[in-house]
Amino acid sequence: MSRIGNAPITVPSDVEINISAENLVVVKGKLGELEQAVHPEIKISVNEGTLSLSRPNDNKDIRALHGLYRSLINNMIEGVSKGYVVEQELVGVGYRAKSQGQRLELSLGFSHPIIMELAKEIKVTAVSEKGKNPLIKLESHDKQLIGMVAGKIRSFRKPEPYKGKGILFKGEVIRRKAGKSAAK
Repeated sequence: MSRIGNAPITVPSDVEINISAENLVVVKGKLGELEQAVHPEIKISVNEGTLSLSRPNDNKDIRALHGLYRSLINNMIEGVSKGYVVEQELVGVGYRAKSQGQRLELSLGFSHPIIMELAKEIKVTAVSEKGKNPLIKLESHDKQLIGMVAGKIRSFRKPEPYKGKGILFKGEVIRRKAGKSAAK
């Protein structure tokens, strides 16, 4: 039995939820609006500030979808009410980041800078302080979108285990390896 799928979701008072006949869930809040199509066999009910999902049977596929859609809808509700923030740190000599509006420019040791145009739903800021690693801060109400963008940025320079250089999530610890040992 799905423990995640059976847990009810508490809906804050400033969040509005609309469920259409085609099982399209639209969540509106102070930070934005998100929508998600739900499998037709998953039933959604909203009453007195709580949202709950139910499934008709215990087929393996339906059980998996039950927990999945509960998590997706919960992330949507949390996103439009609180928002999500992802911070990434650029570790390496000469690694820099600049942001102008929806444009992020990264200097990561390649022969040319990487310029990335971000979606309008994401707010990006790049902070460079003397003596500290440059920091990229992404803010959005869409958890899926912000995760994909953060993953794309990280893919330009994945952290390597010998010197620890690369793009890391804030607070991430890289497991370090010992280099070559001297021959005796």
